[in-house]
Amino acid sequence: MTTEQVGGVWPFIAGNGLSSSGALLGIDYLSGGAFAADPIGWTLDGVAGVTNPNMIFFGAPGRGKSGTVKMFALRQMAYGYRTLVLGDVKDEYAPLCGALGVEPHAVGHGLPARINPLDFGPLGNDWTSLSRAEAQRRAAMVFARWLLLVKGLVGSQSVSFGPTAETAVGQVLRDVTGYSDGADRLREVTIPQLWHALREPGDMLVDACRYADRQHFLDDTRAVRDALGALVTGHLAGLFDAPTTVQVDWRAPIQSLSLSRLEPLGDQAVGVALTCLNSWGRAMTQLAEPGDLRIVIRDECWKQMRLGTDAVKSLDADLRLSRNDGCIQVVVAHKPSDMLTVGDADSQAVAIARDLLHLCATKVLLGQDEQIGDELSGLLGLSPMAERIVTDWAAAGRGRALWMVGSHVAKVQTVRTSVDLALTDTNDAITHQADRP
Repeated sequence: MTTEQVGGVWPFIAGNGLSSSGALLGIDYLSGGAFAADPIGWTLDGVAGVTNPNMIFFGAPGRGKSGTVKMFALRQMAYGYRTLVLGDVKDEYAPLCGALGVEPHAVGHGLPARINPLDFGPLGNDWTSLSRAEAQRRAAMVFARWLLLVKGLVGSQSVSFGPTAETAVGQVLRDVTGYSDGADRLREVTIPQLWHALREPGDMLVDACRYADRQHFLDDTRAVRDALGALVTGHLAGLFDAPTTVQVDWRAPIQSLSLSRLEPLGDQAVGVALTCLNSWGRAMTQLAEPGDLRIVIRDECWKQMRLGTDAVKSLDADLRLSRNDGCIQVVVAHKPSDMLTVGDADSQAVAIARDLLHLCATKVLLGQDEQIGDELSGLLGLSPMAERIVTDWAAAGRGRALWMVGSHVAKVQTVRTSVDLALTDTNDAITHQADRP
């Protein structure tokens, strides 16, 4: 047939590849050339309509999803990127950390690591030297993050957190830190301190929150206090209720916080822990020096999102701020519908979760089973040909994926050397188990 006929029979099956800038990951079978990933560069150059550096990875278990994410982080290190893993639920990043000379921080009962989700982070540095306008700007950012965290923690226990509760908690946070008194240096606050202040309100707090009397305050905030108290005295007690003992070394190529010790406590406990790490991680990354390139990996994000609407809003806020923060936010899930299991079909949480898909300009779709095909077309707008790539070609080999970079599509086989395999192979635990007598 003529070349004109070929274009009609097989439309859009080949095209120019993306620019060669960024980390080399593999081969693009549509363009026939090498494939390199550069989310920040794509965003700055407006490649294929890319408006943000956020990435979301989908893939069925065993199809190379975790290995591809680790390969992406590993290859980007050569370009100055540093990776922060906010909650390694299965210790999948431990071998990579060990090979790079980094000891992961493990959070769990009986371990020394403590994370204060109400940490100021770099925003609390040099407070006395700030201008009034800059101090007010930083304070607004800190208190907004804290309120979003408290909303998520309270909402995870099906407790309503309305404007009245928000006013009370916000006032307590300003009082405890000393901001209400115009302190030159704000005091660090922990969740037990917030809980105690709500349990023992002073007359000034009751008046500032416009309650008739102290008993009215206590009656109206009882549900919020009980929800916060569960974090202080419940099964996560001692993990997120004290000053942070973990020091993030941004000179190291990777930092990881392991939550594998919490897995026996169930998905809800892990989800709450991820929410706390989410707030703490945002504090650590809110002020970055020019040229400080970071990748923030959020694995098993669905466990956090299932805690409720406010937990979904917390992740939503991070993705929206990524362009200003200069971070590549990486969200990892099994399949697109995982993002919609956060509530009823017409709920606000589901509406926000749908938007999250659009807040990630780069979508990496590794192999999926055929029954997931409808999700791919319905939620991501894949054409039948692209859908078959995911459910047929990508499912036939590990590390194969359809990369949707804005409006550009690439059919990529990740290429790993023997050294890469040793550092990024997630099947190591299964292999060792199979080798046992």
